[in-house]
Amino acid sequence: MTGNYMWDPATNTSFDIGVNKESLLPLWWNGSEPLWVTMVKAKRKVFMYYWPGCEVEILGHRPTYCIPYYSVPTDANFSNAVSNAIESLRNGSADMAAVYYERVDVEGHHYGPSSIQRKDAVKAVDNVLFNMAKLIKDKGLQNDLNVILFSDHGMTDISWMDKVIELRNCINMSDVIQLKDRGPVVSLWPAKDKQIEARKTIYNKLKTVPHMMVYMKEDIPARFYYKKGKFVSPLTLVAEEGWFITESRETLPFWENGTGKRDAWQNGWHGYDNELMDMRGFFLAFGPDFKTNFRAAPIRSVDVYNIMCKIAGIQPQPNNGSWSRVECMLKNNANLAKAFHWSSSALALILFALFV
Repeated sequence: MTGNYMWDPATNTSFDIGVNKESLLPLWWNGSEPLWVTMVKAKRKVFMYYWPGCEVEILGHRPTYCIPYYSVPTDANFSNAVSNAIESLRNGSADMAAVYYERVDVEGHHYGPSSIQRKDAVKAVDNVLFNMAKLIKDKGLQNDLNVILFSDHGMTDISWMDKVIELRNCINMSDVIQLKDRGPVVSLWPAKDKQIEARKTIYNKLKTVPHMMVYMKEDIPARFYYKKGKFVSPLTLVAEEGWFITESRETLPFWENGTGKRDAWQNGWHGYDNELMDMRGFFLAFGPDFKTNFRAAPIRSVDVYNIMCKIAGIQPQPNNGSWSRVECMLKNNANLAKAFHWSSSALALILFALFV
């Protein structure tokens, strides 16, 4: 899984998240083993709410319970999901529950990360978390339940009508058989009948375009943990922060803002170089296995998997994360990297939000 929009040349099949039925094919998902699949294989019960991919059979397995992802669940949906997850953990129906929340991301895209609308969405989340903490205490779970909250990216302001790179003005689009996504990262597949020649031609033209980097697959920086992906394109374009790559201005992803027309500008975006400060996400955790009043050094997104595995009592699959960056968060971390036994607190609630 390398993006929200992918293409498989072998089958001429596209993955367009939340849009096409083909995105639910195991083809896209069987390349790795998500934590919930490992847990189900270990006879653990996993409840998932609005989590992308939970409705897909992956490596022959599905979670115990799944409310499928759809665009922008409401604040009430989020609140009900959290309450249901806690009760499921309390009554033994679930060993782990995971909830995905999207509205902060959507408001950030539409109005910008510093907007009142985005801040109001965060306040709504804060209210749900306040009620969650009270519910955990009221149900007597404070010594049994570990809670992890994290995001996978930040967001930055964009002025896309001013800072837009139109590919049709840079290359001959007839040399391209497929283009996926728009914005900070765009994937290009050269025409098959002249792939080697077209790749060189396109690359040489695009490498002179300002405010953008172009990489051949083999040259993508290792720190992106990206180039070995099965569906990574021969050419990947990465924009400078604040710039937007698209085929033409006509294909910019406008949104409908009550006027009945899709003509409103987007004001925030993410997906730029992950070393940029605005792209950083957050990680928060509390519960009986975590230290209190402790602030860890920065971690990477790929590190979150290992801490989830530890809390869930699951041996991690091979991964790019570092245990040494996260073990300091736990109260009793001596030799845990080798042990990974079932936590003394056998319940875990994971809240995943595309927060700014």
